[in-house]
Amino acid sequence: MAKKAELYAELKKLDKKTKLTERNTIAEIEAAIAAAQPEHTEVSETVATEEKTPENSEHTETEAESEHYAKSGKKSKKHEEEVIAQEEKEARKASHDTTPQGDAETNVKTGPKPVVRPRAERKGKNYRKLAAKIEKGKVYTLKDAVQLAVDTANTKFDSSVEIHVRLGVDPKHADQNIRATVALPNGTGKTVRVAAFVPEADAAEAKTAGADIAGEETILQALDKEVIDFEVLVATPQLMPKLGKYARLLGPRGLMPNPKSGTVSTNPTAAIKEAKGGKVEYRVDKQSIVHLGIGKVSFGADKLLQNATGFLASLNSNKPASLKGIFILSTYITTTMGPSIKVSL
Repeated sequence: MAKKAELYAELKKLDKKTKLTERNTIAEIEAAIAAAQPEHTEVSETVATEEKTPENSEHTETEAESEHYAKSGKKSKKHEEEVIAQEEKEARKASHDTTPQGDAETNVKTGPKPVVRPRAERKGKNYRKLAAKIEKGKVYTLKDAVQLAVDTANTKFDSSVEIHVRLGVDPKHADQNIRATVALPNGTGKTVRVAAFVPEADAAEAKTAGADIAGEETILQALDKEVIDFEVLVATPQLMPKLGKYARLLGPRGLMPNPKSGTVSTNPTAAIKEAKGGKVEYRVDKQSIVHLGIGKVSFGADKLLQNATGFLASLNSNKPASLKGIFILSTYITTTMGPSIKVSL
């Protein structure tokens, strides 16, 4: 009877709603206990498993992290890593900026400074050989400079001879912005294409004088197509208003006719002959220098000297009246790809 009571007590613990009573046999009570025992164990294991499920743990951890980041003012773990990386970067930058000057200098590689050779020594062998004929620091007379320029020509083609004059003027002032023309006695050695913007009635006469292109309509049609096949444009005063719309095309190229340069004339025939015969325009640039080609090496020293003398005479005649200082500061003569020679005037 004691055993039966113990079994029944155990059954009541496992299944409180059991319909068995102490009147049932021991075998019936044991069977009920066996039936109730596995179910209880499975439920217990399921509950324990659910408590240890990774999803629940992750959910718990996520809630904890969210609470942590909310308190720290950061959005997520990634945001926290970005903030830490940015702080480390700023710390490195600050330490670099506060590095003593002495330490920075010690990090620089020290050694002998590279030797920079003069420009003349960096030229070719033939150039250095010819440049040796010019005494360093010596100032030559105009005649000797022209002869030396011919002797130091260093090209297989017929080199141009140029003269460069640095003036003591200020081109920003209108009265010191020098612009003039000069008819070189022996020409420039270049074939100049001249266009004559004259009425159709005078086109034949202009071509007889040497114009390569002549006629009002012919030139207007070429300008409409932006075709410029000339180096000098001669025009008559009455036709100048028609060239106003082409100022942006002709102006930057220095081809706009101008009374100062002699390309606007009531006698276009004479202007064409002068342009073909060697009349050239010169003007001072922003650096207060005048550049002009005075001929070719094949001219010889005598003809080049005549051209250089004619140009310098024209330049001196255009000295501004308002200039109080020295007009011509320095003068050099050179050939294409050749050494320069300083001239004393």
